[in-house]
Amino acid sequence: MLRITLTAAILLILAVAFFPSCTGSADRQAGKLTGEDSVRHGIEQLTQQIREDQTDPELYNKRAQLFLYKRQFDQALQDVQKAISISGDRPGPYITLADIYLLMGRPDDSRESLKKALTFDPENTAALLRLGKLYLIVRDYQNCYTTISRLLAIDDGVAPAYFIRAVGLLEQGDTLRAVDDLKKAVDKDQEYYEALVQLGALYSMKKDPLSEMYLKNALALQPQSREALYMLGMYYQETMKYDLALSTYQRLEKSDTAFREASYNQGYICLVYLKDFPRAAKFFTEAIRKDPEYYEAWFNRGYAYELSGDYKKAYTDYRKSLKIKVNYDKAIEGLNRLDKTAVPK
Repeated sequence: MLRITLTAAILLILAVAFFPSCTGSADRQAGKLTGEDSVRHGIEQLTQQIREDQTDPELYNKRAQLFLYKRQFDQALQDVQKAISISGDRPGPYITLADIYLLMGRPDDSRESLKKALTFDPENTAALLRLGKLYLIVRDYQNCYTTISRLLAIDDGVAPAYFIRAVGLLEQGDTLRAVDDLKKAVDKDQEYYEALVQLGALYSMKKDPLSEMYLKNALALQPQSREALYMLGMYYQETMKYDLALSTYQRLEKSDTAFREASYNQGYICLVYLKDFPRAAKFFTEAIRKDPEYYEAWFNRGYAYELSGDYKKAYTDYRKSLKIKVNYDKAIEGLNRLDKTAVPK
């Protein structure tokens, strides 16, 4: 039988979610906009203001940020370059330009734009934060840490700075210092969702009850969070609280009907711990419905059938699993077991 470990779950669910958005100023300019219509309305308002005053660089800079939010890079570049041409000694447009370059896949240009912004304002924490993120993206850890330390010397209350450094430390295997930085991030901002989920994930790996606390705090902020619900379910599963694990996965299924691992893990609990093989087969069937190429689910459903004595169905599922993943050793072992029982083919 195949399980999904906590470590694999973290890699599967949280790799993207843990990294703060690199659009930064674009997200803030979009504010609490809730759709394309709202963003478009913001652009229209700024366009009207620009018609009335074509000498204000901040109007172009703000519109560039909204174009960036919509991933309209050409328009964003045009506006931010106009802002720079009007007043080239302001850091704001260069920070926006850095955001644009980064999302265009031009990290070197992004870095140079941030350095330019810092020549005008060496203590600009927004520029330093982005520069720290950028160094983290390219895995230049030493410059990342140096930049973050420089930022924190200016303002030690910037929660994302601790988070960025924590991600770098985790990538380098320094979990203890990473946890310390994540706690500092949450201390500075108790609603720091990403830091709460990361702490929950790390404590979950140790089966520490603090995991439940951090994940529940994260869910208080985002009740439908896929990563927080999944990690909470994994924590309950690993600490043998199977009823809580099942109910958490079921809650996850309601918020994300296509998420196959929620069904798979329920099947695993029923198969391995509760020994309820028919119920396990139903959960694996649901996982297969969500992803017909999910060879692990095919195998585990076959194993549930085998343990139920339905060898013919088990044989069919093992064959299907092996067809999807050639030379899959667990499926081969299953077929070999069934061959010894003279299963009808």
